[in-house]
This record gives sequence, C-alpha cells and structure tokens, in this order.
Amino acid sequence: MHMQIVTFTLKNLTDAEFRTLCGQLAPAFTAIPGFISKVWLADPATNTYGGVYTWKSRPAMEAYMQSELFGNVVNHPKFADVTSKDFSILAEPTQVTRGLIEASA
Repeated sequence: MHMQIVTFTLKNLTDAEFRTLCGQLAPAFTAIPGFISKVWLADPATNTYGGVYTWKSRPAMEAYMQSELFGNVVNHPKFADVTSKDFSILAEPTQVTRGLIEASA
C-alpha cells in the first residue's frame, strides 16, 4: 500500500464553497483503479486544504497523478501552492496501531 498527502491553499474560494466542491468531487474518486480511500483535510485558520489518499500500490498512485482528475486539482485556478508527497507504509507497526493495512490483503 501507499499513502499520498496532497495540500494546497485556496485562492478566491471560501471554505464553504470548497466544502461544496468537495461534495461534488468525492464520487469521482471511487472509480479510480487502485484507490482505497481519501480523507479530506481542511484548516481554515491557515488556509490549508487537501487530502490523505490510500492506494493499493505506488503504480496506482502514479497512474492517478497522470490522470485528468489529478491534473484538474494541480491546475485548478482557485488552488495555489499544490504539493503532493507519497509514502510507503510500514506494515507491521501499522497493523499494531490498527491502521488500514488490512485493506492490502
């Protein structure tokens, strides 16, 4: 499994407008091959937003990063300072702490 953390700031978009947009976009993620889950992030105090994605594999994450959907995030006119960082998952301690590691089975 692989984790990806994407963050950005909002530009000329309110927190409420962003939350509405999230509700519209959420269903599109469920059809991505290799996608397990996404946790949507919001910190209005620092104007930082984004998501924590769980992928079945690094290739699945990389395919998403080449997709139109990811391109729409990176190039969205109301998102600025987009960053994406990926991490491999340490299976044994993740199992101990009841992480999502069982989803890889």
